[in-house]
Amino acid sequence: MTQKRQILVTSALPYANGGIHLGHMVEHIQTDIWVRFQKSRGHECYYVCADDTHGTPVMLAAQKQGVTPEEMIASVRESHLADFTGFGIGYDNYYSTHSPENEALSRQIYLALKQNGKIESRTIEQLFDPEKKLFLPDRFVKGECPKCHAQDQYGDNCEVCGATYSPTELIKPYSAISGATPVLKESEHFFFKLGDCADYLKQWTAGTSTLIDGCQQPHLQAEALNKMNEWLQTDQLNDWDISRDAPYFGFEIPDAPNKYFYVWLDAPIGYMASFKNLCDRIGIDFDSWFKTDTTTEMYHFIGKDILYFHALFWPATLKYADLREPTGVFAHGFLTVDGQKMSKSRGTFITAHSYLEQKLNPEWLRYYFAAKLNSKIEDLDLNLTDFVARVNSDLVGKYVNIAARAAGFISKRFQGKLTDVSSSKLLSQLQAQSESIAASYEAREYARALREIMALADVVNEYVDANKPWELARQEGEDARLQQVCSELINAFRILTVYLSPVLPNLATEAAAFLNVAPLQWSDSKSILPAGHNINHYQHLMQRVEAKQMDDLVAANKQNIQTAQTTTVENKYEPVAPTVSFDDFMKIDMRVAKVLACEKVEGSSKLLKFKLDLGFEQRTVFSGIAASYPEPDKLVGRMVIMVVNFAARKMAKFGFSEGMITSASGNDQLFLLDVDSGAQPGMKVG
Repeated sequence: MTQKRQILVTSALPYANGGIHLGHMVEHIQTDIWVRFQKSRGHECYYVCADDTHGTPVMLAAQKQGVTPEEMIASVRESHLADFTGFGIGYDNYYSTHSPENEALSRQIYLALKQNGKIESRTIEQLFDPEKKLFLPDRFVKGECPKCHAQDQYGDNCEVCGATYSPTELIKPYSAISGATPVLKESEHFFFKLGDCADYLKQWTAGTSTLIDGCQQPHLQAEALNKMNEWLQTDQLNDWDISRDAPYFGFEIPDAPNKYFYVWLDAPIGYMASFKNLCDRIGIDFDSWFKTDTTTEMYHFIGKDILYFHALFWPATLKYADLREPTGVFAHGFLTVDGQKMSKSRGTFITAHSYLEQKLNPEWLRYYFAAKLNSKIEDLDLNLTDFVARVNSDLVGKYVNIAARAAGFISKRFQGKLTDVSSSKLLSQLQAQSESIAASYEAREYARALREIMALADVVNEYVDANKPWELARQEGEDARLQQVCSELINAFRILTVYLSPVLPNLATEAAAFLNVAPLQWSDSKSILPAGHNINHYQHLMQRVEAKQMDDLVAANKQNIQTAQTTTVENKYEPVAPTVSFDDFMKIDMRVAKVLACEKVEGSSKLLKFKLDLGFEQRTVFSGIAASYPEPDKLVGRMVIMVVNFAARKMAKFGFSEGMITSASGNDQLFLLDVDSGAQPGMKVG
């Protein structure tokens, strides 16, 4: 290392409407390893993240729970951070996008984009849920992809072919909230003119950043660049709708009442906001990191599903807000388990909490993921049988066993003191790989790094087998040789621990305590513990994985699903409404009515039109029960319960409804209320 680098690193922000699963952990473990490596090399490196908190899903989830969005996201953040911390993820700051820093930065960036002519407003037709009375976010509209015709795709992009589009382009759209067919409704929206940025983005996506040491960092991986070129080379960049209508949980747009920033505008700005919060707390000059001529570096680790936003929208947003763009965007693939997509029914949709709750060592998973991660955008498979075999073979059998074989002899025979091994050829061989392993970590080629490290562990174990310290201990006159061999092994274990420390931070801390040394840095791989150095008593550093533990983990996640399903059944009833007086109840006039005629309403998939006999008069009533009663003519002659003292209500173009037919609801169906035989039309209910 010639110069100290200044590096800001982020992981994608987990959404505050769900838990953390092992798929999330792939990314955050990958990021954490890289950050720990950079810090170990002596660079000034900060790792920030936050919960992504805004949008309609959070608003609706909070309503369902009977809490405010602020209360819900505070609870979720605590849960998320506990899971990540349990896996040793060492954020310098884990924040929230619902923060004063993020609101201020979002407004600042929006106004800068507007000043640079990149924002325009226009009236658009947007899909509106006629049942829930709200404009539908892109992810709450589903339908058939207009490009590849895959079914049940979201309203902003297709998970099958990767195409992006407007929700209005979906074929046979439906509301993911109510199931109703959305209607088009006009609204003024604000757009970021991404189409104007095409020339810049062609240059940026194919470009590199020059680091302070002169190295060139490509902005995108080769596969990512190829994907972006599919849009850029065919000029398929659409302007980006960055506003949403009330009701919406988010930040209000300046000078635009009841208009809010779309979550995908303020979410990536949340990276900056989390860093700003950290800077204000510990005294860092935030502005110097985001100047256009800065020598600092900024990297984003993300999943391949959000590459479009980070490789196109985000750099363009920063560029035209007069801020620095990312140094690099690193995308990874998805996690599969035993070769298949994670499945709740099979118990392989494994939550981070369940893994920790089963008392499984999180560093087993950190190692296994690292042993399969590289710099490409490839899916990673967690094969549970291979997981057991690899952890036991590599970590316990090859690495930890080195310390276990030598420590006892040093403690019992030599009062814990090491001897001089400065001329050891074994240690020189291990030290010679320091920069090669470092280069693999730097390039995010973790699998290659671990192969190099385990090859060195094999060399050390071959040395053990060749010198047989257990036999030396039984032979007279071999004490000096025994101390020398075991001192070499302790030093070899220390060097290997340095190399593994980004992957196994907790074990490295425990190893440093055993070795009686300060927290290990990368430079320690070049040094050797001096003669006379005292090590502490050895305690076993890692247990073996048992196959039964994997079986129990899968079973626990199946049980969690069954419990969730049971809870849903037990809690299927609506909460009891607030208490009202008897006098209030008596104001409602409910009567028995006979169905004289019933028919579907042309132009509506929801409504049935009833002709009802109340004995003293006949009335027309529209009722939204068509989905539950597909053969309305079979209702003719049936007795129903009707509220008769509601004011007549106009039903769009269909006419007036002169009352309301009562029904019970459950399991997404409606059930008409009935009366015993003998009841006559017009009789009062009460």
